[in-house]
Amino acid sequence: MDESVSGRVREVIRAAGLSQAAFAARTGITPDKLSKSLGGVRRFSSLDLALIAETAEVSVDWLLTGRRQPPAGVAARGDAGAHGPSLSERAERFTAAYDVLELLGRAPALPALPVVPPVGDPDEQGELLAADAGARIRAEADAEPALLATGDLLSVCEHTFGVDFAVTELPAAVDGFAWQEEGFRLALARRDERWTRQRFTLAHELGHLLAGDAVEPLAESPVAPGRQAEPDEVRANAFAAALLLPEAEVREAAATLDFAELVVRFRVSPSALAARLRRLGMIGPTEQARLRRRTTAACHLAAAAMDAYLREAALAAAERPPARLADGLWSAFEAGETTLRPLAALLGMAPGELEGRLATSDAGPNPSEPRADEGELVYQP
Repeated sequence: MDESVSGRVREVIRAAGLSQAAFAARTGITPDKLSKSLGGVRRFSSLDLALIAETAEVSVDWLLTGRRQPPAGVAARGDAGAHGPSLSERAERFTAAYDVLELLGRAPALPALPVVPPVGDPDEQGELLAADAGARIRAEADAEPALLATGDLLSVCEHTFGVDFAVTELPAAVDGFAWQEEGFRLALARRDERWTRQRFTLAHELGHLLAGDAVEPLAESPVAPGRQAEPDEVRANAFAAALLLPEAEVREAAATLDFAELVVRFRVSPSALAARLRRLGMIGPTEQARLRRRTTAACHLAAAAMDAYLREAALAAAERPPARLADGLWSAFEAGETTLRPLAALLGMAPGELEGRLATSDAGPNPSEPRADEGELVYQP
């Protein structure tokens, strides 16, 4: 067997059951270029390899090296255990975008991460890690992280920490998913109208990534403040609580706002807020048990903020692709370095569907803006 790049391209052509000319037509490479590359007269370009990989449904890495990576094992927590294989497949939708961008020399930046404090119990480590992360976010956004809308908070974290966030369809038993390797940091949360739960999950997964917990893909459900026993889960919960409910801001706001108004201000669930107030010594166990029985909707109703509640619920039910990846693939397309196929695959669309949206829209591309009215993924070209 020919173990060269051209040999592996010949292999996928044979597997497709097509002639060389028909395969070239399907990929969008001219038959003359493909013939010369297979014959050693010219080298395959990065665009050629990306097109061939997309058409043949193989990785660019395999075309270049012949390495076939086994499906990643998923470390599962709670009820997520039965969904490892399907989660690996869903994650590959996003990791394929990293492969294409790396091939094109457009890999997104990976800034240095905060260092997990080497001392203290997991709760203390989570608090200190959140203090470090919060300071970096404030420097980047010139705003208090806890008061940022979820989309704005994710956008700042993407640039500050090189973590790519997506809100997408996940199995009903899975709240969140995190995975980091040398070339990427990825966090997923399920589309869910329970938007305070989704917000806490995304912060929880960020905690895992900043602490380096997700070198093995990690899926979990439920993500519940104060209810998980593993040290890394305790640390991630403490991180999320401290990031979304920082002590100084909570104490200051509690001096003038009632419980329902605090829920609205910090965009958290009554359960998460009650757990945080208990952690800070502001309420006792009996009061925590009483407050956690309230609902997010009831708190918004009491605070005359139902419009905000409904808007957040609609946004949380919409698909949110990783903005940096979508922007990178769009820029590569505009530069003539690739086709629309990688971007369409990232967005979960057929290429023709994306082309249709581009053809009928007058606006510029905005891959990270969810369309709350339709509750579906958006690439608003």
